[in-house]
Amino acid sequence: MSETVSREALRVFLDQLLAVDRFCDYGPNGLQVEGREKIKKVVFAVSATAHSVAAARDLGAGALVVHHGLLWNFQGPKPLVGPYARRVFPLVKGDINLYAYHLPLDAHPVIGNAARLADLLGLDQWFPFGDYKGSPTGVWGSFPALTTPRMMKEQLKVLLNHEVLMATPDPDRPLQRIGIITGGANSEWKRAADSGLDAYLTGEMSEHDWHESQEAGITMLAGGHHATEQFGIKALMDAVSKQFAVECVYIPSDNPA
Repeated sequence: MSETVSREALRVFLDQLLAVDRFCDYGPNGLQVEGREKIKKVVFAVSATAHSVAAARDLGAGALVVHHGLLWNFQGPKPLVGPYARRVFPLVKGDINLYAYHLPLDAHPVIGNAARLADLLGLDQWFPFGDYKGSPTGVWGSFPALTTPRMMKEQLKVLLNHEVLMATPDPDRPLQRIGIITGGANSEWKRAADSGLDAYLTGEMSEHDWHESQEAGITMLAGGHHATEQFGIKALMDAVSKQFAVECVYIPSDNPA
């Protein structure tokens, strides 16, 4: 039978595990909506959407833990109407705690989104990569065996279950070192090129990125914002389930972006 964890104990564990104090983020990390004091079931999802909130409510969860929360600096004050209301009010009515971890979950060297992808790609070891206001946002590493852009694209399609965009000066040239920053870090291919890497993996790619990256001599791959950020939250779920005797459930999202 599942036991319970307190709202504060779960917050402290997550905040410390993900070292939130080291990051100057696009919004607050940690507890964003306060719910019940005792939590028996924790639901995990990539984003706090109407779908994931409704699923958490229907499952009787005491907490929803996500990568993309509800509060963002660039949005400013928001009225509680429309889609935003349909996310917030069910949390409040359901007495559900919402915890959100953005850059800390991208960058964590073991359970972060980029680290999990590095592991799935078979990199032997990886190191911090990227810089947002003094903090890393991903990882870079070396391929232990022969890999080409064409081979990597096919591997990623299977791992991510998602179509992969690729811009490359040569689909069959061997790749040696890759930088990984998941989600919407499309412009960071420039940092990868400047760092001497020959490949860069992220979630999104713009029209000009497609042209400019390959013209700069680097292979750029984009596997989807949501698809590249599903592994960190699953690893975080595993960490919570090992730390506390509570039921943990992952909520997938049908998101092609």
